[in-house]
Amino acid sequence: MAARKEGECCEDLRRERAKCSFNKEELTHLMDGGKDKTLHRRRIEDIFLADPEFLDPIRPEYMSHEERYDNELRKACHMVRKFNENEDIQQLVGEMEGIRSLMGSGLGVALTKDGNPLALHFVMFLPAILGQGTVEQQGYWMSRAWTGEIIGTYAQTELGHGTFLRGLETTATYDPNTQEFIIHSPTITATKWWPGGLGKTVNYAVVMAQLYTQGKCHGVHPFIVLIRDEETHQSMPGVTVGEIGPRLGMNTNDNGFLRFNQYRIPRTNMLMKHSQVLKDGTYVKPANDKLSYGTMVFVRVAICFDAHRQLQRAVTIATRYSAVRHQSELVPGEPEPQILEYQTQQYKLLPQIATVYGIMFAANDVWNTYNEVTENISQGNLAYLPELHALSCGLKALSSTDATNGVDVCRLACGGHGYLATSNLPRIFTTTTAAITYEGENTVMWLQVARYLIKSYHDAQKGHRLQQSVSYLTTQSASAHATADLSNTALVAAYKQAVSVMVSNAAAHLQDHINKGAVFEKAWNSCSVYLVKCAQAHARYYTCEKFVDGVNRAELSEGTHTVLLRLCRLYLIYHITINQGDFLRCGALTGGDISSLEEEMADILAALRPDAVSLVDSFDIHDRVLDSTLGSWDGNVYQRLYNEALKSPMNQTDVPQGYYKYLRPLMKANL
Repeated sequence: MAARKEGECCEDLRRERAKCSFNKEELTHLMDGGKDKTLHRRRIEDIFLADPEFLDPIRPEYMSHEERYDNELRKACHMVRKFNENEDIQQLVGEMEGIRSLMGSGLGVALTKDGNPLALHFVMFLPAILGQGTVEQQGYWMSRAWTGEIIGTYAQTELGHGTFLRGLETTATYDPNTQEFIIHSPTITATKWWPGGLGKTVNYAVVMAQLYTQGKCHGVHPFIVLIRDEETHQSMPGVTVGEIGPRLGMNTNDNGFLRFNQYRIPRTNMLMKHSQVLKDGTYVKPANDKLSYGTMVFVRVAICFDAHRQLQRAVTIATRYSAVRHQSELVPGEPEPQILEYQTQQYKLLPQIATVYGIMFAANDVWNTYNEVTENISQGNLAYLPELHALSCGLKALSSTDATNGVDVCRLACGGHGYLATSNLPRIFTTTTAAITYEGENTVMWLQVARYLIKSYHDAQKGHRLQQSVSYLTTQSASAHATADLSNTALVAAYKQAVSVMVSNAAAHLQDHINKGAVFEKAWNSCSVYLVKCAQAHARYYTCEKFVDGVNRAELSEGTHTVLLRLCRLYLIYHITINQGDFLRCGALTGGDISSLEEEMADILAALRPDAVSLVDSFDIHDRVLDSTLGSWDGNVYQRLYNEALKSPMNQTDVPQGYYKYLRPLMKANL
């Protein structure tokens, strides 16, 4: 841990760390996936964080929009060069997942703050080519893209359509005479909108467009499109491209817009791993129209890990600050206590620490499932693909929502100081909340999960065997009675019963609407609020189950296992208490059970309180990654706040120009 700190800590944090009842390194290794991976990560961090090229000349908040973009582009390009030129770094970082993490929300947030202009090149452009290109296409495009010879993005979302892919308006019409596709934006709403890096950085894009050949539309397909000249970087004739302007956050990135006017590309620029257009225009359809799910699943699972890292950072900042901040009188006449002594503060922060582990265990399980299903797909077995799609949709929605809400709770828990840009909590929030929308807006994700649940429920009614994640939807599970005890196993069973009854009720509501004459689609819309609740309950049950399983399987010392078990228990109880109506209505728990759990939660908060700072220390986040005046390892909050205020450009002169231009004339007007 010594390599992660930057100086001696204050007395408050020294006392907090002396209370630690567990082995912090054990939890760090658990988070990283093993001791070797912890050492591996630290070596990468040390190499990059020691490089002065990644330092900012001034805080990004004091830069103009263009200056912020230019500064982050400088660092991003340096990162790629550093990777390409150093074999040791290449071995340390590894292949796709390593470079994605480096460019994403792990170490990347310390190096390129809240928006990396090259991020989508590695996070979306390269995976799209790998997942949807033929071997020949991968060989040509990947070799150029991996080294940075060409830079790309992924252009799917349009002004008029986002998650609803079938509604995309950009067209790709095949011309057999020239063996070219004509890419066109027929309406203003067909304008590609939002892709990161598109505004000024990239010269290529994987463009999703409606494929037309031989007079027939075959739906949305991916095409690699040159949008800027490889030598001059000027936009190509027939291409209109630019930057969309300031956003709520991530303004160091250059999110862009893109329009085409009868723009031609070679036939071979269509990514043809799953479907093809032959030279004469014949369309060869894929073996299964869901084969392209692989790239989406990869990205959505990656979002879960990103959300988990952002919440780690926020709760580390808020917990350390809460141990340093003294406020009010808990007992009249006694010294002001640390605000972490207040149960209300513990209730805000400790469930967020537990949520970090809940997301981690569930995301690890989905990631392992993804790898298994990918192997099955390569062998022609597509049976598990629908379940994987539903799991990735549900966990993406759950983790991004939980992390966003959790980050904001952490910001609010820091009072006024949490509103300061130097706390880094506003930037963490704006970065995290974006994940609720991109790569599948969460309401749409929930409804896709609900569709899978309803289908599985009907399959169960027909006696069909269900996949593991929805096996509880059998008639036997749905009619289970509440258990007498309140063990972790019993609470997971209560979650299971609650969601099972909710899905059964949703299916009945749907059928009732249909029986009254509504078409299925109208009936679905009429039940959609409750269907979303079903999907959310399913994702929460899945996360609780994986949390409990993960804790039971973890090989830890007694003290470490005890504290992790408390976090798991807190997670189970916390989400029961805030959703208690679901458990009471289905009979999974009684009012007396809820009261007992609320009392137990108070005891758990008190038991976890002495370990709070050590728990966030075990996340092992370097001060440069936290980038916070409130959350640094040493706890020197007030001096850091004051020092950062002195750096404001407005404080470099005593009297501002505005005084002479506006204020003085007003003040002296009557003299």
